[in-house]
Amino acid sequence: MDDQTRTEIEAAAFRRLLEHLDSRKDAQNIDMMNLAGFCRNCLSKWYRAAAEERGVEMDYEAAREVIYGEPYSEWKTKYQKEATAEQLAKFDEVQKQNEKQGH
Repeated sequence: MDDQTRTEIEAAAFRRLLEHLDSRKDAQNIDMMNLAGFCRNCLSKWYRAAAEERGVEMDYEAAREVIYGEPYSEWKTKYQKEATAEQLAKFDEVQKQNEKQGH
């Protein structure tokens, strides 16, 4: 496979990931962090970093808008739920495990 084709396939898969996340607004970021170790905010940071590595100026909020499909503040108001005590406890546990493992 040539580099251009690989890049196009990766871009298509990324767009499909964003579509999937958009269709699963019930999947809360804290749950994604607890289960997979990343969330929409992580994707936003990675997107911004990739843009800047290529000389494209982009602030975090602009990157979030790409990932969330709307300004983050609007998405948060519409879809983000208050984290439960159980979710927060699991998050703390996962973070401590990651620190021990050097992540």
